[in-house]
Formats: sequence, C-alpha cells, structure tokens
Amino acid sequence: MNPNFQRLAIWAAALVLLAALFNLFNNNTAPNRRGNDVSYSKFLTDVEAGKVSEVTLSGNRISGKLRDGAGTFSTYAPEDPGLVERLRAKGVEFTARPNEEDVPSIMSLLLSWFPMLLLIGVWIFFMRQMQSGSGRAMGFGKSRAKLLTERHGRVTFEDVAGVDEAKQDLHEIVEFLRDPQKFQRLGGRIPRGCLLVGPPGTGKTLIARAVAGEANVP
Repeated sequence: MNPNFQRLAIWAAALVLLAALFNLFNNNTAPNRRGNDVSYSKFLTDVEAGKVSEVTLSGNRISGKLRDGAGTFSTYAPEDPGLVERLRAKGVEFTARPNEEDVPSIMSLLLSWFPMLLLIGVWIFFMRQMQSGSGRAMGFGKSRAKLLTERHGRVTFEDVAGVDEAKQDLHEIVEFLRDPQKFQRLGGRIPRGCLLVGPPGTGKTLIARAVAGEANVP
C-alpha cells in the first residue's frame, strides 16, 4: 500500500472515531428530559387542581405523572419548604432521590474523561509515527553495506554485503595492488589513491579495509 495513502487513511479513521465519540459524549451528557417541561407555577396549579398523581423529587428537579394517564411532566423548583405539605394535602404520592447531577455515576465519569484520554492516546500514537518516519527519512540513501563477521583480522569482500556494484568497480584496483608490475608492463600508471564518496555510516571504511584485505596489503 502507498505510504501516503496509508497515512491519510489513518488520519481519516482517527477523525471519524473522534467525531463518533464526541457525538456519543454529547448524547450521554445531555440533560435527560422526562416528560414535558412545565413551569413551576403550572405545576403548583395542577397540584391544587388535583391533576397530579405522583411526583419524584431529585434536588431541584421534579418529575411526575398526571392523573387518568394524561401524561408526564418535569420542572425545576426553587426552595419551597411548603411543597411537601401541599403534596400531602392533595394526596399526591411522592418519592425523593439523590440529585443525579451531584452524584455522578461511574459511567458518566468515564464518559467525561474518555474523550480527553483518547485525544492524548491519539497524539502519542501520531508522535511515534512521525518519529519513526523521520528516522526512516534520515536513514534514506544509506548503504546496505554491513560487517557480517566480527573479527579484528583480515577483512575481505566476503565480509561486506549489499554493495556489489562498488565491489565490482574496485576489483580492478585490487588486481593492481596485487600485481602492479602487470599493469606497468601495459603502460598503466600507478594511482595515487581512490576517493570513496558517501555520507557517514555508509561503509566506506569497511570497503577500504576489504580492498586492502583482498590485495593482501596494509
């Protein structure tokens, strides 16, 4: 697969995942509407008219049912010490629960922290990808030459791998160092040296040692 296409696909998948999680987070943290929202004054009017059958008190949140299956409702109430007495006077069943906003569940805590943790994880992942990519870029163009045997003695071309073209080009120099008189009889001139060009770490020193080892010269 094309590396650019693969990188683009990873970014697209990450964006889709983040969008889906953001949507899920908003849906789960949005206020849960129970029935029709009504004003507190309307709620008191319905209580006085005997239309309310049962009520659930959760902090400042009040939800309940109307009589004869007329529906459900919800409202926010101010501090009203006389509300319980009014409900009792009208025969309304009521229950009290802890304020859900003050007592968050484990799921709500996980949902609140998960998007941030996910963003941190995605950031760390892409930072590692960028670092590995830069490492590969810095290694681009380096020779594949490497020492296959670890020893302090004579090094030959057999100890060098991956630079067949360079070894082929240096073969004539090896032959000259082995038998310089052969080339002198043909009118050849003694070379003053051989320049190996390349960035650091590409095996120039190893190739030079291999040339000396093949020619059996210091």
